[in-house]
Amino acid sequence: MREFYVYGFKSRDEYSRKSARSYDDEKRRLESWLGDYMQFRQTPEGKTVFLSIDSRVSRHNPLYAAWKTKSFTDGDMTLHFILFDILQSPGTALTLKEITGLVDEYLSSFDEPRMFDSSTVRKKLNEYVSEGIVVSEKRGKTMYYRRAEDADLPDPDVLDFFSEAAPCGVIGSFLLDKADSHRDHFAFKHHYITGAMDSEIVCQLFAAMSEKRSITIESINRHKDRLSENRVVPLRLMISAQSGRQYLMAYVPRLNRIISFRTDNIASVRPGEVSERFDELREKLDGMIPNMWGVSTQSRSGGRMEHVEFTVRYSESEAHIHQRLEREKRCGTVERIDDHTSRFSADVFDSSELVPWIRTFICRIIDFSFSNKALEAQFREDIEEMYRLYGLGEVTEDDLQ
Repeated sequence: MREFYVYGFKSRDEYSRKSARSYDDEKRRLESWLGDYMQFRQTPEGKTVFLSIDSRVSRHNPLYAAWKTKSFTDGDMTLHFILFDILQSPGTALTLKEITGLVDEYLSSFDEPRMFDSSTVRKKLNEYVSEGIVVSEKRGKTMYYRRAEDADLPDPDVLDFFSEAAPCGVIGSFLLDKADSHRDHFAFKHHYITGAMDSEIVCQLFAAMSEKRSITIESINRHKDRLSENRVVPLRLMISAQSGRQYLMAYVPRLNRIISFRTDNIASVRPGEVSERFDELREKLDGMIPNMWGVSTQSRSGGRMEHVEFTVRYSESEAHIHQRLEREKRCGTVERIDDHTSRFSADVFDSSELVPWIRTFICRIIDFSFSNKALEAQFREDIEEMYRLYGLGEVTEDDLQ
């Protein structure tokens, strides 16, 4: 789904995995899930395929369809429905021999029945035990199996919100499918749906954090088209409020540093040993967060901390600018100098992360200062380039005002 819809729809020539027939199979599979959201545009280079999802009409993430499909054989399906008919009452506990005999009774009604031996039935039951939908208990030397008790589902509105707003929201979507029909109450102006594709990785990360384990992750380097492996201690998942992108904050023993990894670049997670330093490292990260604007934990200039501040001036009708600074500041402080002037200042690990946000105030900035002088010079050059682009002449201090 990433290769086709997030990083640009691939043509048959660009698809490098397996054969051209595989391309057609993958394309058809995706179209069966997302056909209602696909649109086409003709360009000089050819037909362009893209997804178009209107959150006013479609309030549920359509990409969850990828997690709700599974390949199975006719034998899998036959055995599945027979087993759950046999174990339909949660209080019914039967031995493997009893269950296998009942399966044979079900199938004996057919002219050419497909028979299952006890080994196949045992493997299927153990698979369901691992999923938590069948319970096994030993009585003496004999194993008994029964269906797990039905769980009470949370309120559908809770599931509705969780499924669209939380990491691993696909879990809420699965539960919502089992809930009674209800009216949708939520719509999202900024609906970050692509995180759905990272659900399995994120679930594994949460499990490792819950158990305070180290892990080995394989990360994709999309520039070099190769995998790199790192042993890390996962500490927190951080989600961008601007893009919805998810990052793993983790301690890397090899570097003796806490750094970030984009979850959509993590190809696999292998659990390791329990880390005795987990609580210490989590506390260290919590102490760093007040000086993190994004997920960077080290200055690009090589220092430990960088200072940034800028002053804005606004008119009588723009008093909301001060409230906006307070609301969006994340870290640092906002000082009201007078009724029309406010100053923001912060000490952060990487002041370059603030630049896109600072630019949104550019027509009201009257003064700015970065301790990272190279970044300050670049910011000033960007303003001068904008002036040249619009034919406004050279930038002066009065122009900034």
